[in-house]
Amino acid sequence: MAEQRVDRRLTTILAADVAGYSRLTGVDEEGTVSRLRALRQELIDPVIAANGGRTVKLMGDGRLVEFDSVVGAVRCAIEVQSKMAVRNIDVAPDKRIEFRVGIHLGDVVVESDGDLMGDGVNIAARLEGIADPGGICLSEDAWRQVRDKVNAVFVDLGDRQLKNIARPVRAFTLKPRTDAGAAAVPTEKSGPPRLSIVVLPFANIGGDPEQEYFVDGVTESLTTDLSRIAGSFVIARNTAFTYKGKSFDVKQVGRELNVRYVLEGSVQRGGNRMRVNVQLIDAETGNHLWAERFDKPLADLFDMQDEIVARLARQLDAELAAAEARRAERAPNPDSMDLYFQGTACWHKGASPEYLSQARGYFERALARDPGNIEAMLGVAWVDRVVGAAFMADDRVHRLAAAEAIANKTLSLAPNHAFAHFVLGCVQIGSRRAAQGIAQCERALALDRNLAAAHGYFGLAKFLIGRGEETENHVRDALRLSPRDTTAYFWMTFAGVAKLGLGADEAAVAWLRHSVETNSIFPIAHFNLAAALAYSDRSAEAREAVAAGRALDPTFTIARYRAGQLSDHPTYLTQRDRIIDGYRKAGAPEQ
Repeated sequence: MAEQRVDRRLTTILAADVAGYSRLTGVDEEGTVSRLRALRQELIDPVIAANGGRTVKLMGDGRLVEFDSVVGAVRCAIEVQSKMAVRNIDVAPDKRIEFRVGIHLGDVVVESDGDLMGDGVNIAARLEGIADPGGICLSEDAWRQVRDKVNAVFVDLGDRQLKNIARPVRAFTLKPRTDAGAAAVPTEKSGPPRLSIVVLPFANIGGDPEQEYFVDGVTESLTTDLSRIAGSFVIARNTAFTYKGKSFDVKQVGRELNVRYVLEGSVQRGGNRMRVNVQLIDAETGNHLWAERFDKPLADLFDMQDEIVARLARQLDAELAAAEARRAERAPNPDSMDLYFQGTACWHKGASPEYLSQARGYFERALARDPGNIEAMLGVAWVDRVVGAAFMADDRVHRLAAAEAIANKTLSLAPNHAFAHFVLGCVQIGSRRAAQGIAQCERALALDRNLAAAHGYFGLAKFLIGRGEETENHVRDALRLSPRDTTAYFWMTFAGVAKLGLGADEAAVAWLRHSVETNSIFPIAHFNLAAALAYSDRSAEAREAVAAGRALDPTFTIARYRAGQLSDHPTYLTQRDRIIDGYRKAGAPEQ
C-alpha cells in the first residue's frame, strides 16, 4: 500500500497562556473569564491581525497562533505585552492578567482542518512555559531571524531541556520596557512607537458636574476606537486619567508615556448647544498637527457622543497616517511600515492614475521588505479595485480578481480584519455580486463602526440592483459619520451617478460638482459630470468636463465603460445606457 503523504511546512508558531490562570479563576471565575474575553476582542485579536497572524486554536486561557514572519510574531508579542503592562498599572498584583509567550520557527505537520501538530508546535508551547509572566521567550531558530531587526535586549538562557523534547533547545528572553507607567515597544528605530498616542481627559469648560460623565465618555470612547487602527499603540484610559485636572507640558507627557502624539480637547455647553474642540499635537516638538471643532444643537448626549467619536476617530486615522508618512519621508532607511504609510499618503491625495500608481509602488516595496505586512497587501488590493471599478484600465477583470484574491488571503490570516471585509465587499459590488458585497460591508461595519465608507458603498450597491433612488440617503449617512473624509468624493460620485441614471440631471450635476470640488483628480467623476451637463443643455460646460477627465485619464473610452458592466439587473442596464448616451452627447471618445 502507498504511504500516505503528510503535509508539512516551515512556519512561525506563537504560543501564549495566562500566568496563574487557575488561581485567578479560583478567586473570581466569572470576572476573570469576562476580562479575558474582553482582552481578546479589544486587544489581542486586532494586534494579531495587524501583524499578519492566524489563530490556529484557543485552549482555555491559551492560544496557538501561526505567522508567516518571525518579525511579525515578535512584534505582535511585544505589542500585546506592552499594552497589557499599561492596562495592569492600576490593577492589584494578585488580580492582574499577565501573559507568557513562546515563539519558535520550525517544521510543523498541517492537519486537514488547518490545525498544526509536531515538534515545531511543542517547542513553542514549552518555551511559553518557561517565560516569565509578561515575558517573551524565543528559540534560537526564531532569535536568529529577529536579532538584527528588532531593537531590543535579548538574554541568552543557554541550552534548556524542555519537557518531552528530545534535544536541548537554546532559548532567549525578551521583555518590553514598562518604565514611567508606559510600555515602550522596541522597533527597528529608537524613540516612541509608531502611531503611539494618548487621549488626555477632555476639559469640562464651565465645570458643570452633570456634564462630566459626557466629557469622560468622549475620552474613553476615543481611546477604545483609536486602538482599532492597525498598528496603533494607545495608552490605556487609567494611565491617561492620571493627568485629569492637572497642568502639564505636552512634550513632558510624550516623554513620560513614550508616545509620538497627544490628543487633547474640551467640551463646553452653552444654552441648547454643545461645542467640542480637539487638537492633535506632535509630542516630540509640541507642534499642532490638526484641530477640529464640533458645534451642535444639544440632543441625546449618548447619540451625540457616538457621532462625535465616530467623526473624530475616522479623521484621526487619516491624520495620523499622514503624520507617519511625513516622518517616513525623512527616514534614511525606511522599513515596511514606513513605506506603507507613504503609500497611504499617496492614496489619500486622490484616485488619479498617477497617485494610484505611486501608492501601489510603495505598497509593493513594503511587501518586498515584509511579505507578511497585511496592511500593505490590502493597499495593493484597494488600488487594483479602484483602477478596475473606476474604468481606468482595460484589464479590469484581472484587477478585480487580483484584489479579491488578496482580500481572501488576508481574511484567512485575519478573519476579523474590518478593512479586508470591506475591500472584498467593494470588489463584489463591482463585479455583479452586489448582494454579497453588501453583506461583507455590513460585516466590516460590525467590526469597525467608524468605517463610514461602507455606507457610501451601500449606496453604490443599491444603484446596481435597480434601487438608485435609495443611494442618496446612504451617501448622506456616510457624510454624516465622516463629513471631511478623504474618500468622500467617491460617495458623492455614487450619488451623482444614481441621479444621472434616474434622469434627475440637475441633482446629478450638483452631486458631481461637489465631488469634483472635493477632489478634482478622480477621472470618472468628470466624465459623469459631463454627461449630466449634456442632458442639462450645457454643452460647453460638458465639453470642458470631458477635457478635464481626459487630462487625468487619456485612456478612458466609452467602449471601456460599456465593457465594464457592474450588474445584470435590468433597471441598472437601462440607466447605464442613459449614462453612455450622456457621454456621447458630451463628446467623450468612443474608442
